Amino acid sequence: METTSQATDEVSDKDEVSEKAEKPVRGDAAAQSKAVDGYLKATFPWYGLDAAYTGPRTLMQAVAAADGTVQHGAVRHGSEPAVRPESPAPAAAADEGEEGDDRQRFAVVITVAASPARRSGDGTGQLDATTASSAAWLAGSGLLACTWPGQLDHTLRDDWLNQQTETAFELADDLDSPEWSTLSLPVDGVPTPFRYRESEYGWVLAGSTDSVHLGAYGRGMSAYGLGFARIEDLRTYEG
Repeated sequence: METTSQATDEVSDKDEVSEKAEKPVRGDAAAQSKAVDGYLKATFPWYGLDAAYTGPRTLMQAVAAADGTVQHGAVRHGSEPAVRPESPAPAAAADEGEEGDDRQRFAVVITVAASPARRSGDGTGQLDATTASSAAWLAGSGLLACTWPGQLDHTLRDDWLNQQTETAFELADDLDSPEWSTLSLPVDGVPTPFRYRESEYGWVLAGSTDSVHLGAYGRGMSAYGLGFARIEDLRTYEG
């Protein structure tokens, strides 16, 4: 995992994860086309859920380094999550039944470029090679970004988020710790081992293929029945 040797860059990555990786593409056709262009600039394949999933698919954001090299990105399956799932639902939402619950049924798949150790973008440090831990960190922080325990106000939520984010980083840095279990899921039809953990807020998993590292997080959709596949046509995620 990219850790102490890239402390400065990692801090900026944390901001990008919470602010960028959780932002789906909205707007007119031109904005969507620009977002797709960001994904197309990647030199690695993108992954999402396989054809067994038939629900909505949405582009989120492809994140690039200062030199324009795409490093990682995410795609969402299901509805955009409500950030405060534990807060009382308004009467209108309560009357919607399953539609209200759909706000908490989603799975986000993160693809991370398999990169060797390298110099930082500003040339002042050395970045470690990306690993499954990199994907686990992005997935863990992504889940936290769309979580807001209902009993917390804005100030307390900031403190809670900072604390939980540090915990997620530590957990991602040690995928062999007992907090993680092993889960085998198909990637392009091939059984692939993933490290998996769950909490009251949702689940997180991470693993590697021959070409990329994969992370995922979700709520309301069981991780045990998921399968991953290379995205052949990004247009299936445009709307």
